[in-house]
Amino acid sequence: MQEISTKPYLLRALYEWCTDSGFTPHIAVRVDAATRVPRQFVCNDEIVLNISFEATSQLQMGNEWIEFCARFSGKSHKIEVQVANVLAIYARENGQGMAFPVEPASSQAVADSSNVSCPAEPQQRVDAPAHAESSHSQEDAHAYDDDASKSSGRSHLKVVK
Repeated sequence: MQEISTKPYLLRALYEWCTDSGFTPHIAVRVDAATRVPRQFVCNDEIVLNISFEATSQLQMGNEWIEFCARFSGKSHKIEVQVANVLAIYARENGQGMAFPVEPASSQAVADSSNVSCPAEPQQRVDAPAHAESSHSQEDAHAYDDDASKSSGRSHLKVVK
């Protein structure tokens, strides 16, 4: 019998913790050919998505896929993300959450998104990569700057023990 992954259960549990605590849950996702997101918001084959109740409609967090509708620059989009491609889930306000190991991107996914550049200034907060978001407070921006100096462009998560 094939072992069932704990990842979708952990994602749902951390989503519930974020919402119960009054935080805004975000997921960092590796984008490949099967991922359905607005490509203009993808940077380095990754995208950060706000999955809060206020930012989504019809959110379904299944064992294989996370699906919802969200607005990007005022236009509604159907978002479909494989659970296997979720890099992390965390609270925007304090960075607490969990990162997950993800297999390297396939060469097809890299080829599909290699012609897409990072947006200099996102037009809304729903899907902007954390390092490009302009709506953070000075304290949040400082926290991201500190994390950026420690890593080489990976997701910015706070380690909680």
